[in-house]
Amino acid sequence: MSIAERFVTRYSTTMGGVMPGKKTFALALTLALAVPVSAKLDTDKVYQPVSPTVEQARANILIARQLQFTHFRDLSINDSLSGDVFDAYLDYLDGQRVYLTQKDIDKLSAIRLGLGSALKTGQLQPGFDIYNLVQQRIIERLEFALDLIDNGIDKLDFSADERILLDRSDADWAADREALDDLWVKRIKNAVLAQRLNDSDDESIKEALQRRYEGQLKRAYQARSEDAFQAYMNAFAGMWDPHTSYFSPRTSENFNINMSLSLEGIGAVLQSDNEYTKVVRLVPGGPASKQGQLEPADRIVSVKQDDEEKPVNVIGWRLDEVVDLIRGPRESTVTLEVIPADAPDETVTETIAIERDKVKLEEQSASKEVIEFERGNTTYSIGVINIPTFYADFKAMQDGDPNYKSTTRDVRKLIDELKADGVDGVVMDLRNNGGGALHEANDLVGLFIEEGPTVQIRNSNNDVQVLNDEDPSVAYDGPLVVLVNRMSASASEIFAGAIQDYGRGLVVGSQTFGKGTVQAVRPLNHGQLKITQSKFYRVSGGSTQHKGVIPDIEIPSRVDKTRIGEDALDHALPWDQIEAVPHARYFDFSGVIDELRKRHDTRFEENPEFSLLQKEIEFLKQQREQEYVSLNLEKRKEYQSQIESTRLTIANARRAIHGEEAFESLDALDDWQDEQAAEPDNADDELDFIIREGGNIMADMLELDQRMASILAPKQITAQADTLSGKSGQ
Repeated sequence: MSIAERFVTRYSTTMGGVMPGKKTFALALTLALAVPVSAKLDTDKVYQPVSPTVEQARANILIARQLQFTHFRDLSINDSLSGDVFDAYLDYLDGQRVYLTQKDIDKLSAIRLGLGSALKTGQLQPGFDIYNLVQQRIIERLEFALDLIDNGIDKLDFSADERILLDRSDADWAADREALDDLWVKRIKNAVLAQRLNDSDDESIKEALQRRYEGQLKRAYQARSEDAFQAYMNAFAGMWDPHTSYFSPRTSENFNINMSLSLEGIGAVLQSDNEYTKVVRLVPGGPASKQGQLEPADRIVSVKQDDEEKPVNVIGWRLDEVVDLIRGPRESTVTLEVIPADAPDETVTETIAIERDKVKLEEQSASKEVIEFERGNTTYSIGVINIPTFYADFKAMQDGDPNYKSTTRDVRKLIDELKADGVDGVVMDLRNNGGGALHEANDLVGLFIEEGPTVQIRNSNNDVQVLNDEDPSVAYDGPLVVLVNRMSASASEIFAGAIQDYGRGLVVGSQTFGKGTVQAVRPLNHGQLKITQSKFYRVSGGSTQHKGVIPDIEIPSRVDKTRIGEDALDHALPWDQIEAVPHARYFDFSGVIDELRKRHDTRFEENPEFSLLQKEIEFLKQQREQEYVSLNLEKRKEYQSQIESTRLTIANARRAIHGEEAFESLDALDDWQDEQAAEPDNADDELDFIIREGGNIMADMLELDQRMASILAPKQITAQADTLSGKSGQ
């Protein structure tokens, strides 16, 4: 029986005559899916369509109710949402538009507006029918690719003036099967050409591509009901916001293990990204973070254990299975083949070997250093405190250990040590800090202010809770600079926003991530639902959601803000604001900020490190803007030569700055990077020039207004709108 026939049988008996329009919907689907999914292919295998279970239907109904009645966003399940779910589901199943044709889409569009009403009542078959059709198309494409490779990659023509679109997420669907064939010939040519230019011989290329596509084909044949359900529910839940998602029972298990921090692995947060597994962020102090090569937005292609000769291709694998491969015992090594976030196309990969270990709390702990600056006859001593994450040892806390570790406790000790050293100011480094314990962000603000609110939390009923620092003591009353970047998120944004709102210090760096929502994990009869229930707001009333924190002094970043950040995510909750809550204003920087920015700009114009950073940013931008890549051998060689030359030039410019010998070739650079990755403790310890710039800004502040030496003197604290600086004109 075909998918369409099974659907009509089921729906004509359960829906006929009960609700208006349901028979019409079923008949429309009959026309849409008159394709026998179990048709025999060139292989002796037959794809077995997956079907929903009673437990999944019940979970679907619970999810729909929770989304409608408890999510922060008020969103109805209607025809408009139905169309959006349909589009999101197809994006998940075929995000690069390389499996389905326009003819398939035209047929499927008959059910576009019917998904919403079906999802309300746990009728999952339409979503499963779409999934089964896509799986069949995937199998057909992979069979085509393998046949093409078996026919001989030496027969491919690289002399024609052809090119291929790198990102097809917004491209038109291929018109028909013939157009899709042409596209896949180009995809294979692109993969072969990239590996040939990487000095691989044809036999190795053939073996690698066969292993890749055979692995994907095996996964397609092994599709499970849970795969379809999780994909469908995540497309549905993602309509409310990108942090609301469904966890299958197996994914729930992995999520709970990660939350307990008992997982032995590489210390990376992963998520599904179409057919790839993508790195979301690295756990501070974890093996991957310490190793230094893996980056957020890298996509994993294959995984190899240290006792295996060949890697396992994981394209198309389920997230939980990729996690299982990467997880392993301490001191064992796992090798990942990844597509780097800045790769010009998906054929460019990098191999990264990481030794597994537990993420130790002490390696996430705050740390300090002292740097000095000469300004004329004056020497300024600046303390730098690095906070990788907002942590707390909850178990030790619950056990009553008076010496339990936490961010606030550790920073208080470091501040006491820096004060004993006689520092003139403190720089708090929150770059790459993805957040953590909310109460720690609240308590940390309290080290720098007297009593007052630190953050507001609004729920879906518009009830607002205000977290306060109720301790009038102040650990540090001197001038303060907070460093942030695009990877500073959540609790980091709460701290930086509060410091900015209180006029307690300057925020320096790049716009933060913009993750200003709170999620709760709720059990279902089958799996769990992670749902957004609240939103963070600063004491000044503005949300940290979507916008993040805008620095007072901007420093450009290599991170592509169009790909990483809350505002780069589909259906992200918008920025808004509520009423401010009364809070002190310790200093008004308006009288000095223009001069501080002017000095900063002048310093950076003369700084070779900053000049190099700008070149790197421009280089990465140009690569990201490359929409097409040539399939002509000579043109591709020229393009690759330009990229390699630029990489080598930038690397040698940095070597020159540090007085080191230049690399003679790109191979020498790659070998050196491999050596550094193998021995991360021996990496270049040259002081981060952005940290130094934070110290320079601090020295500028002290020069411009000596009263900043103690901007928290009790006599200076006034009402919210008052100012301390006579230079501000207020």
